Formats: sequence, C-alpha cells, structure tokens
Amino acid sequence: MPAPLILALETSCDETAGAILGEGGEALAQFVASQVDLHRAYGGVVPEVACRAHMECLLPGVEGLLARAGIGPGELAAVAVTNRPGLIGALLVGMSAAKALALAWGKPLVGVDHLEAHVAAAGLACPGLAAPYVALVASGGHSNLYLVRREPPARGGMEPLAGTLDDAAGEAFDKAAKLLGLGFPGGPRIEAAAAGGDPRAFPWRNACLPPDGVNFSFSGLKTAVLRAARGRAGRLGPLILDGRGVTDAAASFQEAVAHALVSRTLAAAERHRTEWVVLAGGVAANSLLREKLSAGAAARGMRTAIPPPALCTDNAVMVAARARALFAAGVRDGLDLEAAAR
Repeated sequence: MPAPLILALETSCDETAGAILGEGGEALAQFVASQVDLHRAYGGVVPEVACRAHMECLLPGVEGLLARAGIGPGELAAVAVTNRPGLIGALLVGMSAAKALALAWGKPLVGVDHLEAHVAAAGLACPGLAAPYVALVASGGHSNLYLVRREPPARGGMEPLAGTLDDAAGEAFDKAAKLLGLGFPGGPRIEAAAAGGDPRAFPWRNACLPPDGVNFSFSGLKTAVLRAARGRAGRLGPLILDGRGVTDAAASFQEAVAHALVSRTLAAAERHRTEWVVLAGGVAANSLLREKLSAGAAARGMRTAIPPPALCTDNAVMVAARARALFAAGVRDGLDLEAAAR
C-alpha cells in the first residue's frame, strides 16, 4: 500500500520550512527559508522578527511546494505541523497556517514534537536503525539524551535520560562566536575558525562535564571564553586575543563541547546496552562532533545513525517523516491542538 502524502510545516524558530515526502521517504518537494541575514545584526534570533518572516513566506512556500510536487490538495492525506517546543509566537504562525489549510482542504491535522522530528531524521538517513537506542538531540535550545525503546517511538515515547543543567550547546556556540568576534550563526563560524587551531591550547576540555556523571553544563565554558577573549572588561571590552589566539580558542571550545556530548552519550549507550546511537539536531552538523561520535561508537562495537547536515538543521522533511509514523499509528489532532514552548 502506498505511503500517505503528508504536507508538513516547520516554524519553531527562525527557519520557515515545508515538505512533502514521497512514497519511499524521499522529498517530492521541500523548501527552507533561512532568516540568518535578518538576525545577524542582533547576534541571535529576535522572536518578533522571526514571526513576521514566517508570515510573509509560509503560504507562498506551500503553493510552490504543491506546484513542484505536481499534486493538488486532494491528493494529500494530512497536514502536519510542529507544535512543540520552540518560540511560542513562531509556533503559532505555523500552526495557524496548518489549521487553516487542514480546515479548507478537509484534511486531518497531525501535531509533531520538534525533538521527535529531529530523531526521525536519523531514521530517514539510516533505514536500518533499530530500537532500543540512545539519541542525542543537540541544538540551539536543547541538549538532551533519550532512550528510545521501540522504533518508531510512540508520541512522547522518547524516555529522557539526561540534559543540560543550564544552557544548550547550540546557544553556547552562538555566544562563544560572538565573544570571539566571529559573528552569527555561531556553529559554522566556530567550526571554520577552529580549523588549524590547537584544541588543547586552553584548558577547557572537561569544562562541560558536571560531577553528576550524566548531564551537561555549558555556562561555565561560556564564562571561560569570555575571560579569555575580553579579559576583566567582560563582554563590553575589546577583543584581547590575536588571530592565532582566536583560532586556538575556537578549537578548544569546539573540543570541549564535542568531548562532553560524545562521552556522556556513549556512557548512556553503554549503561543501556544499546547497539545504536543516534545524533540529531542543529549541532549535529558539526564535523568534529560527528567524527568523534562515529569513532567512539565504532570502538565500542556500536553503530551510529546521523542525518546529513541538511537534515540536522531545522527542516520540514523530518517533520513529515515523524508525521507519517504518527499518522500510520492512527494519530489525528483536532483544530484545538495547542502550541507549547517547552
């Protein structure tokens, strides 16, 4: 029986995205409208700016999706949308559009958890993925470890194992890049600056490992970068590192974050004796993190499922993939579906 065609929308933060998956899991059509240029001047995402941009390009994006896929609304089985977690205003823009389309077209509505969608992207990239597995979701707003006992997981079926005690890894990348004068977004700027740097130049390797042996902590590392880059003057002071110093600081920062994420993820996988480890979320696009997790898992006889970088950052293909599994399980939501920031 052919897989259902589901139109999926994603507006949880600063990317406006839509996608329609084909029967084999490939994207019949998709779009991602990035807002990086809009937010660069502020050094981070401004919620109101993000909402306005979503409103401007969402419905034209949907029209283009249907045209490129060569289908009409009548051929869709459902409309899916991210309803949690994220910026509440941004979520509401996407949900309002999805509800209007579902009502106008007479289609069921399926709400999708953004973090569950990130994990679903790993399943698209690695069809052989089998539960149980430990999943790390690392992004601008989250740094969480989950145990997934069956694949695909039921709604809410990802069991929390650990998380960050303060800031998320992606947020730390953005702040560190700003302190080092590298600009926004922080992830790719730090990775580029770290090339050729000495990851041991600054003693930060264990800075993100709280003594509980389970969780993450990134606020102390941000403070260390602040002191190294700006001295006693703090964030308003001039950059006191030269070019080599910035390169070494970027490399040391990246090493500390990757070391923490990989070591705690693999420790969790060993505790739960899982064969597979999943890496997902925007931070999963980082090359060092991908390499370290793959090598560490292989050394322990484990297998990794890591989406390509394009499916790590926010996109609607992952939302469509998660919605397809929910739809197949009989999940349907009403027009009273609510958004949740957390």
